Amino acid sequence: MTQELIVAIAAAILAMAVFVIGDRLRPKSWRHTDDEAAGTLVLDLSKTFFTAVVAFVVVICWQQFQNAHSHTVTEAKGLVDAYWVAHFMPEPDQQRIEGLLQAYTHQVVSQDWPMMNQHGRLSPTAQHTLDTAREAVTAVRSTDPVVTDQRSRALASLEKVAEARSDRTLDQGHSISGFLNVVLLFGTVLLLLNPVLSGVRVSWRSVVMTGLLGVVVGSALLEIHKLDQPYAGVVVVSHEAFDQALSRYQQISSVTGNE
Repeated sequence: MTQELIVAIAAAILAMAVFVIGDRLRPKSWRHTDDEAAGTLVLDLSKTFFTAVVAFVVVICWQQFQNAHSHTVTEAKGLVDAYWVAHFMPEPDQQRIEGLLQAYTHQVVSQDWPMMNQHGRLSPTAQHTLDTAREAVTAVRSTDPVVTDQRSRALASLEKVAEARSDRTLDQGHSISGFLNVVLLFGTVLLLLNPVLSGVRVSWRSVVMTGLLGVVVGSALLEIHKLDQPYAGVVVVSHEAFDQALSRYQQISSVTGNE
């Protein structure tokens, strides 16, 4: 942050120095009789700067949102894969592992999502259930190569689930950096102050146009705020993938039970 501030101040000093020194060296015919050109230049620069910063921040927030959604889907798919393999294991391991996977998925929906939204953290109960499920799969013992293969496949699927959950832990804490917040705030203030600094005359038309400018700026900032945290606020990553996993569990049990 300190380096960025130093560079910004140095650039401002350099720009002012170039302007003052250049004014002494340039022909008098190049000079304007007023500073309207400077106001136009600052206005164009303010619009370009604000647009570029907003676009950059929106891309970052959207990428974070998409990554969070991808990790959620990966976690749910891993659970379904593990459940499918566990359903062909011998009893009593089959029933125990299936029950733990169902319990974990329910806890993700009923506990993880509300806690991420309200408290910015994941449910320790759900984490304990997942750890217990992995321990249950690890504890499966058999000399049958088929069961051994099923155990290995289930462990591999649960490893993906654990990694995706870890990614989800990181995703819910992601936010745009403080420097970008400062730059965004600076661009907003610069853009809103431009009509004043440019000497625009107050009239009903200028007031309405300035109000519309505020609407655009405020709407852009609001959308950034909504996308900033993928699991909190208004626009959040859905737990639909886990809802589908629960439905898939029932289908797996139904199909194999009819065979």
